[in-house]
Amino acid sequence: MRPQRAEQPAKPCELTVEIREGVGQLRDLRLIPLVGAQERAQAPLDAQALTSELQRVSVSIGERVLDEGARRPAADGGLVEQGPDLGQDRGKMLAQADAPRPIMGRLARASMGRRAHFRAVLGPSLLLVLAAVTLASANLARAADPTLPTRLAKALAVPHVDPSRTAALAIDLRSSTVVFSRNPALSLQPASNEKLPIAYAALVLLGTGYRFHTEVVGTGALVGDVWHGDLFLRGYGDPTLTPADLDALAVDVASWGIKHVDGAVIGDESWFDTRRTGPGWKPSFYIGQSPPLSALVVDRGWFRGSTSATPALAAASLFRQALVANGVAVRRAARTAVLTTRGLPLAQDVSDPLAEIVRFMGRESDNYTAEVLLKHLGALYADKGSTAAGARVVRDSLAAAQIPLIGVRIADGSGLSNLDRMTASALVALLVAGIADPAIRDAFLGSLAVAGVDGTLASRLESRPARGRVIAKTGSTSVASALSGFVRDRYVFAILQNGAPVSSYWARRAQDRFATALAASG
Repeated sequence: MRPQRAEQPAKPCELTVEIREGVGQLRDLRLIPLVGAQERAQAPLDAQALTSELQRVSVSIGERVLDEGARRPAADGGLVEQGPDLGQDRGKMLAQADAPRPIMGRLARASMGRRAHFRAVLGPSLLLVLAAVTLASANLARAADPTLPTRLAKALAVPHVDPSRTAALAIDLRSSTVVFSRNPALSLQPASNEKLPIAYAALVLLGTGYRFHTEVVGTGALVGDVWHGDLFLRGYGDPTLTPADLDALAVDVASWGIKHVDGAVIGDESWFDTRRTGPGWKPSFYIGQSPPLSALVVDRGWFRGSTSATPALAAASLFRQALVANGVAVRRAARTAVLTTRGLPLAQDVSDPLAEIVRFMGRESDNYTAEVLLKHLGALYADKGSTAAGARVVRDSLAAAQIPLIGVRIADGSGLSNLDRMTASALVALLVAGIADPAIRDAFLGSLAVAGVDGTLASRLESRPARGRVIAKTGSTSVASALSGFVRDRYVFAILQNGAPVSSYWARRAQDRFATALAASG
C-alpha cells in the first residue's frame, strides 16, 4: 500500500509534520499510514520525537498477525524454475539484461481446477484420517479394492531404490481406509517435502492475507530541502523485494520535499540473524541453491552481475541509486548498521499476500522463500529471527494440529539440510490438516503443483489418468526423493525414498507409477 501524498510537493522550507507511531514499532505489523505533505503542519520534522528501535512481537501460537495493503504494481513476468537458484540462470528470466526481474510471475496455463479436487466440506473428519494413519503405523492397513495394494506395491518396485529405505502411505479420503502402507513411521530425509510443514505453519499462524513490509526511516531532521542525517532501509524478510519497489520507495521519500541527504543510506537487516545458510547444507548449496539469507534482500541478492555475499549492503546501494534517479542526492556511500536511535518513518513497501508467496514457494519449490519464511516465523513467534527458532515454531504448529511427530525433525525450511527428517504418516496427516482448515485450504492447495500442467510437475504425469488429477509437492536431492499430495478428492498419499545416493530417475518413475495407479482407481 503506497503512502498517501499531497498533490503539490512541499515548499523547500523548514517542513513540519504531525508525528505518528513509528513503523519500526511492530506491535501487530499493521501498516501505519503516512500523512501527506499538506497534512504535515503540527511539529518540526525532528526525528528525535519518534522512537524507531527494533522490537520483536511476542505472539501466541494460533494467533494470526495480519497486514493490510497491496504491493505496488510491477511488470508481469513468467514463472521460473528452482534449482539452481533463480538468481543464477538469468538468461531464462529476463527479457532484457538490465530489466527488473519479477520473482513471482503469472501462470501461462490454468491450474485445471485445484478446488475441484475437494468439496466445500471434507468427507471424513480429520480425526478419522488421523486414526487411519495410526492404524497404518501399526501395520493394519486394509483396502476396499483388494487389487490396489498389489498394484501400488508393484509401482514402487524399481531398480536402484532400496525398499527398506522407502516409505509410502495412501489413504482413501472418502472412507478413511488405508489402501497402502510401507514403513509409514520410518524417519527419512524429505528433500523439498520439507516445504509442506513450512507452508502449513505460515498460513495457519500468519493468515493467507499477511504481507511482509520494508520501510525507510530517517534519523536527523529536514531543513529546507536537505535531510541532515541518514536514511535507514529496514528489511523484515520480504523475499520478493525488487528494484521497482525501491524506486517507489525513493519516489515517496522525494515527495517529502527532500532533494539532498547529507548522510548515508544504511541497510538494516537485524530482523534476522546473520547466518547466510541453513544447518546441514552442503557448501555448494550456498548461492547455488539459495542466495544468502538475510532480512533485507533485493532481487534475490543480484547486484552488478552476480549474487552478492552482502545482500543488505547491496540493497542499500541499490536504494541509494534509486534516490539519485528520483532527484535525491546522497552525500555518503551506502553501508549497513542497526537502527538503535529515534527515527521518522518516511516510506513503506508491502509485499503480495502470503498466499501468493506460498504458492510460488510450493509450486516452484523455491528454497530461498522457504528459508526466509522459517526465519520470519522465528522472529515473530520466538523472539529470534533464526532458523532454529523458526523450526521450533513450526514444530509447535504441527503438534497443535495433532500431526504425529515421532521421527520428525525440522532443521531448515527448504529440505536442503541433511538433518531434516519426516515420515510418510506425518506428511499424510499434514496434508489432511491443510485441507481441513477452511481458512487456509485454497492457499494450501494452491501451493501444490498440478500433474502435467504447472510447477515442478509440469513435465511429469502428462498423460491421463494422472494429468490434472494429481496435485502434489515434489522433492529431490542426491540422497532423497519425495512426492506427496492428493488424487482429486479421493486419495491422499506420501512417498519418501532415501539412498546413498538415490536414483532420481528411478525414484520419480516409481512415484509417477504410484500416483497413476491411484488416479486410475479413483
